[in-house]
Amino acid sequence: MESKQSRRAFIAGAGAAAWAAKPILGADPDLTALTLRQASQMLRAKATSPVELTQACLLRIERYNPAVNAFITVAGDSALAAARERETEAMKGKWRGPLHGIPIALKDNIDTAGIRTTGASELFKDRVPAEDAPAAERLKEAGAILLGKLNMHEFAYGATSAVSYFGPVHNPWDLDRVSGGSSGGSAAAIATALCFGTLGTDTGGSIRIPSSHCGVVGLMPSYGRVSNRGVIPMAWTLDHVGPICKTVEDAALMLTAIAGYDELDPTTIDAPVPDYTSAFKMRVSKLRIGLPRAAFFENLDPEYAKAVESAIEVLRKMTAATQDVQLPPAVAAPLIWGPETYAYHAKWLTESPEKYQAATRAQMIRSNEVKPDVYASARRQVDLARREIRRVFERVDVLVTPTMKVPPAAIAASLNAPAPNASAAPAAPAPGNGGNPWAFDVYGLPAITLPCGFTSAGLPIGLEISAAPFSEKTMLAVAHAYEEATDWHTRRPSVRGVA
Repeated sequence: MESKQSRRAFIAGAGAAAWAAKPILGADPDLTALTLRQASQMLRAKATSPVELTQACLLRIERYNPAVNAFITVAGDSALAAARERETEAMKGKWRGPLHGIPIALKDNIDTAGIRTTGASELFKDRVPAEDAPAAERLKEAGAILLGKLNMHEFAYGATSAVSYFGPVHNPWDLDRVSGGSSGGSAAAIATALCFGTLGTDTGGSIRIPSSHCGVVGLMPSYGRVSNRGVIPMAWTLDHVGPICKTVEDAALMLTAIAGYDELDPTTIDAPVPDYTSAFKMRVSKLRIGLPRAAFFENLDPEYAKAVESAIEVLRKMTAATQDVQLPPAVAAPLIWGPETYAYHAKWLTESPEKYQAATRAQMIRSNEVKPDVYASARRQVDLARREIRRVFERVDVLVTPTMKVPPAAIAASLNAPAPNASAAPAAPAPGNGGNPWAFDVYGLPAITLPCGFTSAGLPIGLEISAAPFSEKTMLAVAHAYEEATDWHTRRPSVRGVA
């Protein structure tokens, strides 16, 4: 049996024995500490197997999920069956790519054939789709193994992931705090190393908010880059699907797999999909950074401000120029997502209102207060903002901001917070929110958050980098360069209360 030391040696480049030369190992907990790329390299070198990786993840889920509550559904039997299939393929020389044999999990608003997709709501608690969403299907075709479905803020209509029929998601860095939302289970699962990659969705920050709060990498692609079909919608105008992972490189690998045109989804763009990992060959020394300090840098927690300014100094030394920029007005996102969410849920809100969590129900009903003329005007402003934002990138190549402005709230405080007025523009942040992400959904830009520091209480701080529409490679190049120059992404929580 291969030793743990030899596994570490492999990661350092020493290599390891082939499957044929050793027995199948029992699940090794150390395997879950690998990045997606490292796990893929070990699989390709036959230093481990898809079954071993899957077993290791399932054991870790069994141990840590009760504390974190990241998973709603664990599909252990089907995951092991898929792992055995991927293992057989690999032994026969069939290799689907870097995601072959990699255990992942999906936010529970993304349809999965034969596995329930609930939206974290009692309304859909027994809903089992007949087909995979295209994003899920592409991951399976790439060889990924689906471990199960991840907890979230009910129907993605909130930024805490505390409001869920299946109970709150707990932040792995402090179990009394929210993980952020709405993709809270996706970010918490990665931070706790329960899988190697996840998908979330983002309408007003729902990938980047929890990724920032949980100290992981969250990537929202350009609007139209990834199909939204087969995803329980929040707002058709603003919804995005994207990866949450341990590193920028891992996120690039997953984005390469899920991106592409879907002729049945009118939001997607028919444009070639590059290998996003090729971004890491780009020279960032020629790139220009824009800092939209007005609004985006205001009212920052002092520790967040210090960490972000330190990160900017790192970027300043490796890029060509840094300058302040002014962004065009971004219409208040609730004026869009309120009416569009209500339109999807109106039937059920009338027939089965008791099956929604009280906070979700109240907020959705309040969303219907937005007048049709106000919504129509806001929708027009989205189109104008998405056109106008392109001019900013005539002067700079990427934008850099804090991801969030304040630390994650306590779960108890979040559950007791009043629902915001849907007809009002975002002003004072609600508990668990307090960030910048929603504007980039309005602009339709790609945006990524990655760790850039920690508070004195040991809570992660996120840095957000965005680029022009469909310029994910430029964004990834800068994010990867920063990640390589720092070690924030290597830190992992020690989950309290788990032996």
